[in-house]
Amino acid sequence: MSPHAAPARAKDLSGLPRAYLDTGSVETFRDEILAYAGRPSEAGVSVDLHMWGGGFHGFDGPRPTRRSHEPPSRDDFIRRAL
Repeated sequence: MSPHAAPARAKDLSGLPRAYLDTGSVETFRDEILAYAGRPSEAGVSVDLHMWGGGFHGFDGPRPTRRSHEPPSRDDFIRRAL
């Protein structure tokens, strides 16, 4: 399976572009995200990993006040990547 199609299922992650991963400290899938985060790093891929205290599943979803309260890390990562 191509690592570009489903990185979490791929055996070899070398050659992937750098990755941005974030999770909340109370995210339902936090442990899976943290376990996956080590795999690209072990394959030599740069990983930016952020854990948001108190963040739950979907905490960063759209809502009217989101932009004024969201930490800038994701936007900064995208600007650097482009």
